[in-house]
Formats: sequence, structure tokens, C-alpha cells
Amino acid sequence: MIKVLVVDDSALMRKHLTQLLESAGGFTTRAARNGAEALAALEEAEFDVVTLDINMPVMDGITCLSRIMTANPKPVVMVSSLTQEGAAATLEALSLGAVDYVQKPDGTISLSIEVIERELISKIRAAARARPRRALGLRDRIVQARDREAPTRAASPSVASGLGAGARGLVLVGVSTGGPGALEDILPRLPKNFPWPIIVAQHMPASFTGVFARRMNDICDLEVIEVARQTPVEPGVVYLAKGDADLLVTRRGAGYSATPVPASRDHIWHPSVERLVESALDVAPANRLIGVQLTGMGHDGAAAMANVKKRGGLTIAQDEASCVVFGMPAELIARGGASVILPCDAIAGQLNSWLGVARDQGGRVNAR
Repeated sequence: MIKVLVVDDSALMRKHLTQLLESAGGFTTRAARNGAEALAALEEAEFDVVTLDINMPVMDGITCLSRIMTANPKPVVMVSSLTQEGAAATLEALSLGAVDYVQKPDGTISLSIEVIERELISKIRAAARARPRRALGLRDRIVQARDREAPTRAASPSVASGLGAGARGLVLVGVSTGGPGALEDILPRLPKNFPWPIIVAQHMPASFTGVFARRMNDICDLEVIEVARQTPVEPGVVYLAKGDADLLVTRRGAGYSATPVPASRDHIWHPSVERLVESALDVAPANRLIGVQLTGMGHDGAAAMANVKKRGGLTIAQDEASCVVFGMPAELIARGGASVILPCDAIAGQLNSWLGVARDQGGRVNAR
């Protein structure tokens, strides 16, 4: 049985969430009205997962989460609004170590709670198997990313030799559950003059991706933008696919564009990593592609990234120990599609190595 602590200041929401989980089978629940009650409950008993509201009296969800992840990390699923304000708070929660989030129903709770039932149950079950990390403050993570060189298991010269100095290419990143934290570990370690564009498909709703892009832009030397319209891609820029849609790589003269398209009914997850990588293979030589498969549930992108490697490109799979959920990288590895398997904090170093980026004597990162 999965033991779940449900934390919400609404008595009606607590009732519906606990009833929903217990009627699904495989769960036992306890409820708390605010963050202070939640911390007290965690002192008294062990729980496998905590569902946590954000806006609560006495102690809000962000404060409670920071205490949980600092003292005794537990898998936490945020149950929050998807307004812009709610999205910003939820992204802060994910940065602090929350495993995932579920949209809080609007309107009549008893009618709308059924809309999130399947998502909530699947995410809580996945969270029970996740590996929460003790929280580091975002400021500390940025300092670490910029001031110390990440340990890197460099690929052999023969693996990376096909890239070629100055060659035009693309870095394609696929990520889902645990993604915001992983991207905050990786992207701030890349220099402003990073020689290839980076295109990211992070499974997120549209109300999150713009907020997330602005958040990442504030902490990275690279420019980070949400792709809301067809956009030519340039070195030194990270292009984040807009949520609730897919993103394709298209040819634009001698270069490439990132082109948003409606979400495909043939694909489960959006923005689709599979469609992104397949589209890049359609217009670019595989030996000018680097695929990076990060933490997340499911298998999105694994087949296409394995094809990148098969056709002469390079791929990185995040290792199990540093993943919140090992599903997506594990699928890539199982297909024989990973050129290297690395902890999250070594991935930027590997990209810098493959693309000829070196640190000067002062420790700064520069492209050769």
C-alpha cells in the first residue's frame, strides 16, 4: 500500500482527494490542513508520497516543501492552479525538489475532480518510486554550476570525431518528470557562446512553458526563449517548446527553424520528444545532432534518439542515480541508443567537450 499525506486547506478538496485515492485501491491516506500540520504528521508517521497545495494559511506549500526537502526528503506532488501565478509557484516547487504537479480543479470540485483522477493516481504511483533529492537553494545551484567544472566522463576521441570543428548542428533535449531541476543543473553550465542551438521538449502545459523559459533565462548565460511561432535557430540560444503543442525542426535556407505545430493525436506526451527528434533527422545529417534524454516517465523520444546514434549522431542518457524517474533514459539505454550514460551534473561538461568548449585559466568557459 502507498501511504499518502494529503495537504490542502480546503476541507472539500481534502475529502475528495482522499476518497479518490482510497477508492482506487492500493492507497492509504491521511489529511492535513496546512504546512505546519503536514510537518507534524511527517514527524509522527512515515509516508511514501505527499500531495501539497501551495496557498494555505499558517504555513504555505512552498515553505513546507522547503522544510521537507531539507530535513527528510519525500516524494511530493504539487496540486496547484495553472494560472501564471500558480505556474511560477509550482516551478519554484519543482526547483526545490517536488517530483511532479497536478492541476487543481476549477469550478465545482465534485464534478471536476474526476478530470484529474487518472493523472493524479498515475503521478502519485510514479512518485512513490521516485528519488527525491535533498534541496539545494536555487542560488546555491547556480553558483555551483558557474563556479566549478562539472565532472565529465568524456567519450573517446573516436566517438566525438564525427562532429567536426565549426560544423553546424543541433542539441535536442527530451525531458519530463523532474525536468526543471535537471535543466537547472545543466543549462547554467553552458557558455553564452555555446556553438550549437539547443532545442528542448519538456512535457509541460502551455501556461508553464513561458514562465519556465523566463525563469531559466534569468539564471543562464545562454538566452532561453519559449517558441510560440516559427523561429530561426541560432547558436547560444535555448529554444523551449511551447506546452500543449509539438515542435518540429524545419529547414530554413542553410540553417534551421523551430516550428510549433498542433499536438499530434498519435503521440501520448507533449511537447513530443519523438516528433522533435524525428523532424531533425529529416532535415539534418545525424552526425550533426546530439540527443540528450533526461529524467521522465515513459519512453518518449527513446526510439528516435536511438536512431540518431544508429545513423552516426551522439546521444547522452542521464544515469539512474541522478534521475527523479528513470523511465525515458532507461528506454534509450535498453535500445542501445546511448553513446554515454552520465549523471546530471556531468552532462554540460560532456556537451562542452564534444563541441570544443574549454575553460580558460580563470575557470571561465569559452568556445574554441
